[in-house]
Amino acid sequence: MDEAAAIGAVVSSLHAVAHWHEVLVIDDGSSDATAEVARAAGARVIRHPYNKGNGAAVKTGIRNATGEFILIVDADGQHPPEEAQRIVGRLGEYDLVIGARAASTHATFGRRGGNAVLNGLASYLTEMPIPDLTSGFRGARRDCLREFLHLLPNGFSTPTTTTLAFVRAGYNVVFEPVEARQRIGHSKIRFTRDGARFLLILLKIVTLFSPLRIFGPVSLLSFLAGTAYGLWNVAVNGRIPNGAVLLILFAVVVFLVGLVSEQVSSLRFGGPSRQ
Repeated sequence: MDEAAAIGAVVSSLHAVAHWHEVLVIDDGSSDATAEVARAAGARVIRHPYNKGNGAAVKTGIRNATGEFILIVDADGQHPPEEAQRIVGRLGEYDLVIGARAASTHATFGRRGGNAVLNGLASYLTEMPIPDLTSGFRGARRDCLREFLHLLPNGFSTPTTTTLAFVRAGYNVVFEPVEARQRIGHSKIRFTRDGARFLLILLKIVTLFSPLRIFGPVSLLSFLAGTAYGLWNVAVNGRIPNGAVLLILFAVVVFLVGLVSEQVSSLRFGGPSRQ
């Protein structure tokens, strides 16, 4: 949205580094000349009549792309087009190739801290190192992306969702180190406005992709605490307190919720729609 200052250079640079099947620009309801500049630079432009969000733009691109593989590049100039060939060069062997940025390239301390939390949580849930969960610079097999369209949000957490969906579904995923540039213009993400959405992303990651990895330890800790508290009271006071019983019941409920959530998650990524 409103990337007229950068989009022309991005499209021209992409054309300069390789011969692409097509360069598709999704204009997400811009109020400036983004569409005209992109079209003049040689891109095929699809315009949203109003702003729907970054994720909605990515989904429109996936639906309208005609190649076997898709390279997703932000329009703000932070993804070097010359790095694109390294990303697409690994497609085929891998179903998803993600351009992993160094932590130092994130603009603010808050952004670096938030991404570190997401990367750590995702690495724990998937049991594989994830150095950059939120990078929008990525190449993927189109059919695999279309498989997860129903999971993708219209907001800014599309990279997070696609990364974890590919890992959870058992597709081949790899991270390719890239050097990100300073973006042209200002980021649309604000900590005060988007902090709640950040927390929702964390909850979504937990409940959608590997819930038992979180619910299991919480249940175990509650059960151990309740058991220890109950045994101590039996030894000292000769009775089992209500608090111990509640902790043990809480542990059972959390475990059962986690077990059901894990089964639902498995159905999402292993159903009859999988090729």
